[in-house]
Amino acid sequence: MKHYAKRLAASTLTVAMIIGMVSIASADSDNSIKSVNAGVTTSFEPSYYEEASQNIKAPTVSENEVNVTSAEAQQCVAGYNNIGIANVDGHLNVRKDSSGSGEVVGKMPSEAACEILGQEGEWYLIESGKVKGYVSAEFLLTGDAAKEKAITLVRKMAVANTDSLRVRQEPNTSCSVIMSIENGEELEMVEDMGGWVKVSVNGDVGYIAKEYVNIELRLKRAVTIEELNFGSGVTSTRVKLVREALKYVGNRYVWGGVSLTKGADCSGYVLSLYKMFGIVLPHSSRAQAGYGRKVNAAEAKPGDLFFYGSGSSISHVAIYIGNGQCVHAYDERNGIKVTSAFYRKPITVRSLLD
Repeated sequence: MKHYAKRLAASTLTVAMIIGMVSIASADSDNSIKSVNAGVTTSFEPSYYEEASQNIKAPTVSENEVNVTSAEAQQCVAGYNNIGIANVDGHLNVRKDSSGSGEVVGKMPSEAACEILGQEGEWYLIESGKVKGYVSAEFLLTGDAAKEKAITLVRKMAVANTDSLRVRQEPNTSCSVIMSIENGEELEMVEDMGGWVKVSVNGDVGYIAKEYVNIELRLKRAVTIEELNFGSGVTSTRVKLVREALKYVGNRYVWGGVSLTKGADCSGYVLSLYKMFGIVLPHSSRAQAGYGRKVNAAEAKPGDLFFYGSGSSISHVAIYIGNGQCVHAYDERNGIKVTSAFYRKPITVRSLLD
């Protein structure tokens, strides 16, 4: 990230000892994220750093250089017997029961697809990816409107058909490996190069040997919610920061953005969360890597920052949440999401919360 915003004075925050499980935002449509505690509803809408330059643009690849024909898109949509599309700006909570107080078991990102299995009052029973549960009918497109919308959203994806598949910096086996993906994981296809497939990786590009992927037409799907047990030795500040970070999973990625609800890029997401805990950071993943102390990735604790990029050049940052996972503003297609912390080899890991 090469956009910088001016620093603001650090504020202090006293954090009560709370060791437990991750809490999830209560809104079923997180157009405005709200958290509920002891019956009191509060909202957080960061206003600092909103002066992001309008002249700076992300070096992104085309959203879908590989054309999807109308016939192909219709065939993909036809694979759903009764398709629904999440009609929200952020994400749509999938709940265990047909109630606004039901446990959140997953989240449908904006424009994700699902199979509608039934209806109970103002709630639909749906299945999307590995998630099955109820969503509010108010925020789900259905019928012909859903089909028409879905046809415009179909993308060609490179889906790994083997474990530990290497994504390389160039289309050859002698260059650097920038990340690895597991069997069934997908990356958006940018170009079919014959023996290699060019894919999108955090707005940059990578290359995969074509024999190790299946090219499939797909729509976005829901993601599961895994409750995280932090265990002993983790401070309440770390618990609180990770808990807060996970509230915004499914929200938008916006280049130069720092709003947790309206959209942020990777470093904007990090600086906005750390600002809440009295730590002021620049709006640049490369600059953020100069803060705190370096730690071994194997010894990272929840709240530490993982930095990624090409070679020694840092271009992406994520927040470690424990159990080998991180949460980050991934890219424009995926928004804020949880992934393996080792989906790419981290260049460095920094601790700022000691």
